[in-house]
Amino acid sequence: MFNGIVTIIIMFLHGLKVNTYEWSNLKLPSEHIPFFFKNNKDLLILCEKDETCLFKDFINKTGCWGYEKSCDKKDRYSRHYCPEDSRNWAKSKSEQEEKFWLTADFGMIAERQRELTLLCKPQLKKDSSLECSKYLRYCRAKNIYFDFSSANIVNSNNRNRYREDVIRPGQVGGHCQLDVKALKSEGEHKSPLQSWFAELEHFTATDFYPLEGNQCELVFDKPTYLIKLDAGINMYHHFCDFVNLYASQHINNSFNTDVNIIMWDTSPLPYGDFFSVTWKAFTDHPVIALKDLDGKKVCFKDAVFPLLARMRFGLYYNMPLIPGCFGSSLIKAFSEHILHRLNITQQGPLKKKIRITLLVRGTQYRKILNQVELSSAMKMDGEFEVVVVDYNGKVPFERQLETTHNSDIFIGMHGSGLTHLLFLPDWAVVIELYNCEDPGCYYDLARLRGIKYMTWERKEKLVQEDEGHHPTLGAHAKFTNYAFDVNEFMRLIYVAADHVRSHPKFITARQSQNGQQQESDLNISQKIEL
Repeated sequence: MFNGIVTIIIMFLHGLKVNTYEWSNLKLPSEHIPFFFKNNKDLLILCEKDETCLFKDFINKTGCWGYEKSCDKKDRYSRHYCPEDSRNWAKSKSEQEEKFWLTADFGMIAERQRELTLLCKPQLKKDSSLECSKYLRYCRAKNIYFDFSSANIVNSNNRNRYREDVIRPGQVGGHCQLDVKALKSEGEHKSPLQSWFAELEHFTATDFYPLEGNQCELVFDKPTYLIKLDAGINMYHHFCDFVNLYASQHINNSFNTDVNIIMWDTSPLPYGDFFSVTWKAFTDHPVIALKDLDGKKVCFKDAVFPLLARMRFGLYYNMPLIPGCFGSSLIKAFSEHILHRLNITQQGPLKKKIRITLLVRGTQYRKILNQVELSSAMKMDGEFEVVVVDYNGKVPFERQLETTHNSDIFIGMHGSGLTHLLFLPDWAVVIELYNCEDPGCYYDLARLRGIKYMTWERKEKLVQEDEGHHPTLGAHAKFTNYAFDVNEFMRLIYVAADHVRSHPKFITARQSQNGQQQESDLNISQKIEL
């Protein structure tokens, strides 16, 4: 399928191959370049020969993501670790490590790649194709069509974003040899955010070539991702979309941004997206709504149906994360990828300060009743540089990421804002001030990211405003507000600060910052003398 190659031009002059590539289009973190070359040997060779290649320093570096067949364990991008007990989830330490690798790390990519099956086989170059992983959790296709003439999205009163009746028999297909039985057997996970079965179960082998003649009113020549999304107003849920889209790019070996993204949303209403700037990490073009295709017959030259947000045993929603393990290299790579493409940089650590960000909520519930007292207590210690933030819709998301990424300790109540922990530096500590009786959610997310997680330890030292007032469930810990004992709070802060100070990457980064500062001071001194 389509890979990350944007503009390779190959010409033959007197038997010599002359190649050019727009290297600036690569747009990957420097740490990821060797792994990209590992999976794109043609570009590696081209870079060696091309004087304009910006990445010659990476040509001879070894390394791989971990899902490549020729990847040795010692060469993996980053290795998770399992220092704690699996609580009977595994019979041995090696089994524990392998389960984490296959379910929460790049091993999952290898599993999906191994599952890929050609359900509709091409015979000629101009033929169509349909290739999917098990249960149609991920699919890619070539030269196919969708007929949305009876979809009735724009004028419908049905606000369901996950209708399963949009595509009917005869309204999706291509010119290829279809294994109907194999396709129909993959429907076990049919569900809005778990599988693409509802959209592809009626795939039909045609006697015409979809992209020839006037078969389609609209043709997408650019590579296209069709994606079903979770809640765009909730960071925890929406970033499950982005994580799975990034994982799908690995399956497809494509990080090209000159692509279309179509949001498969069957509601006529606008999709509320508080984090829309994140799409810039995946595409150079505006996201297209499915309703814009309503009533049309549409053809796709290259299409990908990526992994979905709520798959069974998926990333990271519905994931039964094996206990005792930390540090998914897939999640770490995702964090670095997003930060790089949104141009979010690390400005620290500071020479003599530890940066603390206290996230407060502007919502009705889970407020910190004595927030001013807690922030004042931290500011009393001269080592702490404290920032209090409310990540509401008025704060641009890039600015939120910049604040988060430049935090050494990040504190907040249970809530989707804690999903920001994905973008903390490696040495950081996230403190879920109180988990509101939901202990696994952000602890597991922190384990995936590989950063230290802390939460309130002594319930008798917090004050719950009342029993909580869930609109249907009655008393509930998430639907009230809290005050915290200042001394106990500061004890946790000092434990977190000790972790930050002693973290090897913090020490190295601080030394590097100090070295740069000394060099800058020396340059300034020399200029003054001159």
